[in-house]
Amino acid sequence: MKQWQRIIAVCAASIGMGLLSATSALAAADPKPAASPKDIVLQGDAQCTRCHDEADGPQLLAIGKTKHGTNADSRTPSCTSCHGESASHKDFKGSGKPPKPGITFGKSTANQAGERSGACLTCHQKDAKRSHWSGSTHESKDVACSSCHQVHAAKDKARDKATQTEVCFTCHKEQRAQVNRPSHHPIMEGKVACSDCHNPHGSVGPKLMKRDSVNETCYTCHMEKRGPFVHNHEPVSEDCSTCHNPHGTTAEFMLKARVPFLCHQCHTPHGGFIPQLLGSQVVGNAPTTNAAVGKATTNLTQGRSCMNCHTQVHGSNNPSATNPTPQFMLR
Repeated sequence: MKQWQRIIAVCAASIGMGLLSATSALAAADPKPAASPKDIVLQGDAQCTRCHDEADGPQLLAIGKTKHGTNADSRTPSCTSCHGESASHKDFKGSGKPPKPGITFGKSTANQAGERSGACLTCHQKDAKRSHWSGSTHESKDVACSSCHQVHAAKDKARDKATQTEVCFTCHKEQRAQVNRPSHHPIMEGKVACSDCHNPHGSVGPKLMKRDSVNETCYTCHMEKRGPFVHNHEPVSEDCSTCHNPHGTTAEFMLKARVPFLCHQCHTPHGGFIPQLLGSQVVGNAPTTNAAVGKATTNLTQGRSCMNCHTQVHGSNNPSATNPTPQFMLR
C-alpha cells in the first residue's frame, strides 16, 4: 500500500513539474506587450522623443514652452508637420549616423530656403500679415523663416522688441551704424522696433513698409504732420525720406544734411534782410539786395537757418496776405 502511495506521489510531482515548465515556456513565447511610449511635448512625438530626449537634444524640448507646444490648441503641429514623415530617419536600425529628416532647418541643412519656408507657410500663410511673402524682398533673396525665427526656443528673439534689432542687424549692418548716430529713433533704447515700421514678411508698400507708402507709415506716429494744409510742402507730401533718414543721422531731427544746406538742395540760396517783410531798409555794411525779389546778392549761410523764419516746413495754413511768396512761416 505504501508502495502505491509512493508511486502516485512521484507521478503527481512529475505532472506538476511538467505543467510548470509548460506554463513558463508559454510565457516566454508570448510575453506581455510593453507599454507604448508616451508623448512628451507634442502630439505623436513619441516616435521622435524616444531618441531625441533630454540627453540627446534638451533644447529641442523647449518647444513645449512656445505656442507651437500648446496641446490644447487643435492647430498645434507635430514633429512631422515641419520635418516631414522622414521614414528613412525614423525607422533607421543600422549602426552609425542615421540619415537626416526630410526637412532640416539648421546651418548645415541641404534643403532650399523655399522648402524650409514652405513648411511654415503651410499654416502661417493664412495670416494676413504673411499674405505678401511670395515675391517679397526677403523671399526673393532666399531668406527662410528659420533664418530669423527660432521655433524650438522658449523665447524667439525676432518676436521680442528688446532683441528684435539684433536679428535684423545680422544682415542690415548699415542700419546698425545709423541707429547709433546722435539723432535717431529710440530703437536701441527698446521703445521702437523694426517691425513698428516694416513688415519683414512682405507688403504692398515700398521698402517693406507696413502701410501703403512711406508717408502713411510715418503718420502712424507723426500724425500732426499729415495735414492737409493750405500750402503743402511738396517734398513732404511726396516722401518723408526726402529730407529725413529714419534710422539716424548726425544732424538734428534725423535730417540728411544740416540746414540751410539741406534746403539749398532744392531752393536757391539767399540770405541777408528781406525789406518787404521787415519794413526796414538795408543800411551800413548789410549786403545789398535785389529789390525785385527781396534776396541778397551775397549768399550768407554761416550761422543761418531757413527754419529761423520758415518754422512750419511741413506745411502751413497762414501765408502772407500781402506777399504770398514766403510760405511755411509762423504767424
